[in-house]
Amino acid sequence: MGKLKTILVIFLAIALFVGISIKSEIFSKENVLAETEINSEIQINDSLDQPNTDWSIHKDKIKVKGIFLTGNSLGYNARFNKLLKLVKETEINTMVIDVKDDLGVLTYKSDSELANSIGANKVVKISNREVFKEKMKKLLDNGVYPIARIVTFKDKVAGKSRPDLTIKTKNGNVWRDNKGNAWLNPYNKQAWEYPIELAEEAALLGFKEIQFDYVRFPTDGNRSTIDYGEIGQEKTKAEAISSFLKYARKRIEKKGAYVSADVFGDIINVKKDSGIGQNLETLGESVDILCPMVYPSHYALGSYGVRYPDSKPYKIVNEAMERAINRLETVDKEKRAIIRPWLQDFSAPWLKRDYGSHYTPYGPKQIRAQIQATYDAGLEEWIFWSASNRYTESAFLKEDSFKNE
Repeated sequence: MGKLKTILVIFLAIALFVGISIKSEIFSKENVLAETEINSEIQINDSLDQPNTDWSIHKDKIKVKGIFLTGNSLGYNARFNKLLKLVKETEINTMVIDVKDDLGVLTYKSDSELANSIGANKVVKISNREVFKEKMKKLLDNGVYPIARIVTFKDKVAGKSRPDLTIKTKNGNVWRDNKGNAWLNPYNKQAWEYPIELAEEAALLGFKEIQFDYVRFPTDGNRSTIDYGEIGQEKTKAEAISSFLKYARKRIEKKGAYVSADVFGDIINVKKDSGIGQNLETLGESVDILCPMVYPSHYALGSYGVRYPDSKPYKIVNEAMERAINRLETVDKEKRAIIRPWLQDFSAPWLKRDYGSHYTPYGPKQIRAQIQATYDAGLEEWIFWSASNRYTESAFLKEDSFKNE
């Protein structure tokens, strides 16, 4: 009997121990499961916290010293490499590159639905988009600041397929300028979408700034036949252009790029609506950078008291920049655009007849004179235009010399 009791006690002890172990294991497993559920919940919540898609905080800005490139120059390796070498070896740090040119032709195929519907992807300068991306990578890897030039409202390509977006005649037909170009209607907000879509895409492809050129109404052709409708009576041209740029800027800055606008040098001296929608003060608070095209060759005889403007590049550029700066003093400093002039790196042989012995071919001396005129006016940035993309290499400071200044 005593032996049986002993066996029973041992059995009960074993059962009690096993029960506790099982309970402990179950409790442990429940804790693990609970912890897993908590961690899983944390991971799920973390995954909902997506990165901020507003890229405006990533905008890069430098003191631009630039040159212009066509889409063809970008695509043609020999010329592209030569111009890249010029940038790497001199004070130049920026390339302004065509994304949509004066005829409405794109440099690369766009993912924009409007570009497809317009037919703009049928003929482009660089057919292989991967080649374009490689060029962009090369620019960025070499520290080049890329600016996308987009010809805004003049667009022969869009005029063919989307007449509803264009300026019309009083008869309802597509209006054309003296060269047969159609123009997107700046009063039509639907027409704004195409250049803005191209700009947003360019920013995401690596361009640090979007430069709108031809951001105005037409200057030539039979403009008396144009019918802008009721909105043309309610809103000035200057208000239409300013509204476009402000809206574009809101869209584009979210993609991490600045917005600039090219304007005629003449508007510096026109205080009201210029008739083409460019007013210095309203534009000066609509964009980040304002780029007056102050090519000395484009000024009429006697401008700024200079009988032959193209022969006095320093005087013309300096006077124009000082006047522009004074005009923009009325704009709130927090909203005021930087002034960055377009300067000329080309000769103007069409002036020979009127200039006679005063005709001046452009070389290093004239290039440096324009740069110095810009600096003396208190400005720090400039870009040079050459339609052929051939630049006066000896005019620009070598890398070692300007770094040691």
